[in-house]
Amino acid sequence: MAGWGRDGSPMNQHETFVLPRAQQRGFRSAVKDKIPALVGMASVVLSYLSGPGLFSDLHNIPLTVLLFLWLFGVMMACAFSAVRHATAIADRLGEPYGTLVLTLSMVVIEVSLLAAIMLHGENNPTLARDAMFATLMIGLNGMVGAALLMGAMRYWEQEYNLAGARAFLVVIASLAVFALIIPNYTKTAPDPSEDPIKALLFASITVLFYVVFVVIQTVRHRAFFAEPTGNGHGYRDARNERAKGSLGGHVAMLALNLTPIVLLAQFLAIIVDFGIEDLDLPDALGGVLIAILVLSPEGLTAFHAALANQLQRAVNVCLGSALATIGLTIPAALIIGLTTGCKVHLGLDQVETVLLILTLFVSGFTFGGGRTNVLQGVVHLLLFIVYVALIFSP
Repeated sequence: MAGWGRDGSPMNQHETFVLPRAQQRGFRSAVKDKIPALVGMASVVLSYLSGPGLFSDLHNIPLTVLLFLWLFGVMMACAFSAVRHATAIADRLGEPYGTLVLTLSMVVIEVSLLAAIMLHGENNPTLARDAMFATLMIGLNGMVGAALLMGAMRYWEQEYNLAGARAFLVVIASLAVFALIIPNYTKTAPDPSEDPIKALLFASITVLFYVVFVVIQTVRHRAFFAEPTGNGHGYRDARNERAKGSLGGHVAMLALNLTPIVLLAQFLAIIVDFGIEDLDLPDALGGVLIAILVLSPEGLTAFHAALANQLQRAVNVCLGSALATIGLTIPAALIIGLTTGCKVHLGLDQVETVLLILTLFVSGFTFGGGRTNVLQGVVHLLLFIVYVALIFSP
């Protein structure tokens, strides 16, 4: 049967209608964009339907490794997709709402994992502390070191906004010392199971720290966090490109990608608890896994920015991710402890305290001159290697 072609001319029965290449690419991109959420929801259904059978024999190590890789890989893919849609929503809404959407999306992932591992199996009172410490070590040493090294290898030296970096480090250093060192020197630890009043005080002060910084970053001193040179045009173009699609569509996809992470967290917690309790793996691995899931999408963004000579954007992502995670993990963990009666120990041991202070000290010098080079990147990466080595050989 004859029809009409795209140019308005008659089309006989032997001709077929072919979509333009741009539409074909758009259709493939739309389908590809939904794959993580679909795989995530399918994994949720499979886990709940066959969970007792799948997770009943964790002493079968090859099967347990495959289950871990499956769950962690699906959750990682959903996390990357969630960050992509959260960033698009942030571009649409503008500041300060955009930053809050992106931050809250990451907090949902972290809190769901934190709660699942804390509440499953034996109580792990140091999990929140380990997650925050891992976030700082991965963010300030691993991500920052890799970004600075990649940027310096391509451009020799790179510029950033000194005022913005200092603002980040002032709040990060204050929160880190307040949450991870001071509890070792107070007469009563801010443990919700032992001192609920002090736990509420710690949670409130931490939230106040973060809220004040968000206001400074998004309202009062936004220029502190902008590119110091004319490199911002490419960044704005990239933002507009990411923001394609309707706001409602991005919100729906954000929810669809976060849901599998929240629902699969309890199954991942079963494997993590088995590894820590039965296989005698380091207790800190639970916190490291949480930090990796939360920080990996942001880390990839920072690496791309550094390679594009947009160091300020990389600094904002690395330091901002560390600040948001530690700033909102403390109250979340303390509230979980208050509502469930779980113990929460925040203070680091002596070796970790020294490594944290050294990291903050080195970061202050790294972001104290307005330009970075390969030396700073290598130093931060070496500190990160030391942190990883101490996990397995404290």
